[in-house]
Amino acid sequence: MSNFERQKHKIETEAGFIAALDQSGGSTPKALRLYGIEDDAWSNDEEMFDVVHEMRTRIITSPAFSGERLIGAILFENTMDRDIEGVPTGDYLWDVKKVVPFLKVDKGLAAEEDGVQLMKPIPDLEAVLEKAKTRSMFGTKMRSVIKQADPRGIASIVEQQFDIGKRILAKGLVPILEPEIDIHCPEKAKAEELLKSELLKGLDRLDADASVMLKLTLPEEDNLYLGCIGHPNVLKVVALSGGYSREEANRRLARNRGMVASFSRALAEGLSAQQTAEEFNARLDASIESIYQASKAP
Repeated sequence: MSNFERQKHKIETEAGFIAALDQSGGSTPKALRLYGIEDDAWSNDEEMFDVVHEMRTRIITSPAFSGERLIGAILFENTMDRDIEGVPTGDYLWDVKKVVPFLKVDKGLAAEEDGVQLMKPIPDLEAVLEKAKTRSMFGTKMRSVIKQADPRGIASIVEQQFDIGKRILAKGLVPILEPEIDIHCPEKAKAEELLKSELLKGLDRLDADASVMLKLTLPEEDNLYLGCIGHPNVLKVVALSGGYSREEANRRLARNRGMVASFSRALAEGLSAQQTAEEFNARLDASIESIYQASKAP
């Protein structure tokens, strides 16, 4: 089996969840503040990315972080381009930790229209995808956001996700489509029904051999996305924490059969730069274990 086939088999069949370590330029300062590092710790973007890479390196190299409970990790491009212990990050994740690497490829969100925020244009997508392949990425992730239960907006957001997803598939990578529903959406349950309908239409139009993943907000109706989870074109459906506390996100996740976590803030909750190695590893281990158990709940 090739590395790609082994990684696909892991994503499809093994228990575990995906660590979202892909905070980009706009969200990095907040992530670092939650980690106990204030904005005066750097003076420019490059120094900021040095600091956040130290944080991610600490997480990834921790004994708690391994392929026994994690099936994947999503990286920001700047992280993909760097090394961990002298090894390119993607290779370190797979060769050392047996964790499948993904790359965030979107460039952020456009202004809200029809109750949604589409992705901004990705003019260098082809070049980024080519680089991702040379850096051992298995797949990609891209996020857009639904703010209102607007049928036209939700249809447009799903269309954009699938259009770009097909370009990613054409490069031999597996796309994670992430049409997030804001947890503060005033008609969240209605928006979720609309999203499910559009996703199933998009999935049914894929070629038979095309494999995609979905990253979705935890729904108000338990098991709403079972039709997506069981779809022959879907490798895995993962859940974002979306602003819920880790405890609440885990509780909701455990009620949804077949969904596993892809948490970012909820994964790092309680971690601090000021903790000793022993304290840090113990806290991360407890976090990973709680999310792992919620992900494999029946």
